[in-house]
Amino acid sequence: MWFLASIATFGIAFFPMFHRLIDSRNKHFQRERELENQISQWLKQQGNDSKNDVKYPASMNPTAWAASIILIIPAFLITYYLSKDLRAHEEHQDKFLESAFPERMFMPQTIPIRKYAIITIVTLGVGGIYWLYKIINMYNAHFKAQWKVEKEIARLMEEKQVG
Repeated sequence: MWFLASIATFGIAFFPMFHRLIDSRNKHFQRERELENQISQWLKQQGNDSKNDVKYPASMNPTAWAASIILIIPAFLITYYLSKDLRAHEEHQDKFLESAFPERMFMPQTIPIRKYAIITIVTLGVGGIYWLYKIINMYNAHFKAQWKVEKEIARLMEEKQVG
């Protein structure tokens, strides 16, 4: 919806859209850190010590990044960093969850960054709109899937606790 509003307002809604997306990303990554710490502590209680010394993507200032899209280049940088961060986050999450729950497979999404970057360059930036659209959809899908993953994790932890 934000994406369509941005197109309809000739880009004015891009500012709150970027702000909201970056803020949601920051909150999600913080929540994920807390969840992984809880799982690590639970694994320790089960006698399975798991190392979780991962370097998380840095928190981004949503206001500064959203304001920087007045210049065109930062919009492409934001798009690139959001793609890269989600990809790295999902790969890490998949490895961590696989080590904690080997009997369960969690599927990460893939964002073909190189493909979207080439399309953006070849189309003189117009492809960046499609790239941004795909990123927003990927983040929204990831956030929705995260709730299901958390419910599944709680169920698996409860099963192992009882068993």
